[in-house]
Amino acid sequence: MKVRVMTLMGMGMASLAGCASMKAVTAGPAPATLGRPPMGKVLVNRDKDGLALQGYDPVGYFTESKPVKGDPSYRVKYNGATYQFASAKNKDLFEQAPEKYEPQFGGYCGYAASINKVSPISLEYWQILDGRLVLQHNQRAWDAWNK
Repeated sequence: MKVRVMTLMGMGMASLAGCASMKAVTAGPAPATLGRPPMGKVLVNRDKDGLALQGYDPVGYFTESKPVKGDPSYRVKYNGATYQFASAKNKDLFEQAPEKYEPQFGGYCGYAASINKVSPISLEYWQILDGRLVLQHNQRAWDAWNK
C-alpha cells in the first residue's frame, strides 16, 4: 500500500520510503475541504486516490457502533485525505468537529504506532478510546493493544 507519509504527532516518521504523491478524487462531486491551523505535517492513511478509511464513514463508528460504508455523494477533504460518509447528517457532524471523528494515529494501526511503526488497518478491529477512533491491523495487534 502506498501512502503519503508525514509525521505522527512527534514520532518522527517523516522520511519513510515509498510515499505516493496526493491525487485528486475524480468520482462524484468535489469534496468540501476543511482546514485546521498549521501544526506541521500529519500522517494520514489513504489510498492512491486520497480516500481515507477505505471509503468507510468515520462518524458511523460513533453513531452506529460499527463500520459503515460511506457514500461518494457525501465527501469531505481533511488533512490531505478524503472521507466519505453514509449520510448528510454524518458529513455535517464531521464538518462540525473533524478532530473528534478523524481516526487517531492518522488511521493507521494504533498498536503499531505505539511501538513506533506504521501498519495498515482492518476496519473490523476498532474501538472508541478516550473519545477517539482507534483502529488495529489484526487480532494480534488488537490483543497486544488491549493488554
